[in-house]
Amino acid sequence: MKEKKGNPDRKFQQSTADDVAKLAGVSKWTVLRAFKDNASISAESREAVLAAASQLGFRPNLLARSLKQRRTKIIGVVADEFSNPHTLRMLKEVTQRLNERGYMTLLLNIESPENYQSVLQMAGQLHVDGLIYLATIVSDELLVVAESLHHIRAIHVFRNTDSAEVEVVNIDGFKAGQTLGQVLLKEGYQRFGYMKGPDTSSNHLLRLEGYEASLALEGKKVDVVLVAGRYDRDFAYRCMMNYLKESTEHDRLDALFCENDVLAFGAIQAIRDFDADLQIGVVGFDDIDEAHSSTWELTSWNQRADLQVTEAINRLIDQQSDPDGEWQFGELRLRRSHIKKQK
Repeated sequence: MKEKKGNPDRKFQQSTADDVAKLAGVSKWTVLRAFKDNASISAESREAVLAAASQLGFRPNLLARSLKQRRTKIIGVVADEFSNPHTLRMLKEVTQRLNERGYMTLLLNIESPENYQSVLQMAGQLHVDGLIYLATIVSDELLVVAESLHHIRAIHVFRNTDSAEVEVVNIDGFKAGQTLGQVLLKEGYQRFGYMKGPDTSSNHLLRLEGYEASLALEGKKVDVVLVAGRYDRDFAYRCMMNYLKESTEHDRLDALFCENDVLAFGAIQAIRDFDADLQIGVVGFDDIDEAHSSTWELTSWNQRADLQVTEAINRLIDQQSDPDGEWQFGELRLRRSHIKKQK
């Protein structure tokens, strides 16, 4: 059997509404009405148009139509840290919710700072109906570019921002930090540490401030702040291992609050590798799926991404907000990583 080969010089031409109208024996305007919801058109004409369109492979230009209506039904989602499982969870939640509402998602990857301007300008050129920021790192450069898109409504989810141009949907990180601090205090720990990812302003999360406040009520303080540099378990592992090697048993921390679960995994593994009998209670944040596993049994804070994403989308699409909603709280997930071993 002779193999069929494609013709590389063949030019594919998209069928037009005029082509469909000619084949279906109707006017061009009848064709356009057939693809418009609730348009005035007979069932017979619609069936003829759809049959002709199927035969010709015709698809209406939804973007062009949307631009005329000044709505594209596209929401830009700005994200980074794609190696972080929490980012993937957020993306899944956002895309599913938008799909349910009949919207498309335009993913804007800003992992590279050099791409901030070009990526966000693309969103402006495509006339997205709004922007949802899921970025974990909120730099001054990003905020400057974001503010230039003042004509596009933007909502930052899961993190605060210093920009007045970007609306925020975020849990009460201060309260969550307080609660996790109380969890560690109840175990009787005496020396407390905090591990962050990038060395950025902590007020974007408020977890450290809440943690410090709970310790202060008991006459304690954060004795050590460790900076991993990235939300990466290998970075956290090296950071924790270096600290353990450089510290002495007398002044070493015995409780650690990690800014997210990925950092907690790296820190716990470093503690185990340094000394299997070393007791340091660890808590994390985000409650990603791996936190549930028997390997870690990590005590963590679940941000309720489903509730926060729903609130953000309701604001963008419906211009409706629920300022007193459950989305702003999150939930404590108690497991075993924080528990002080009995000697």
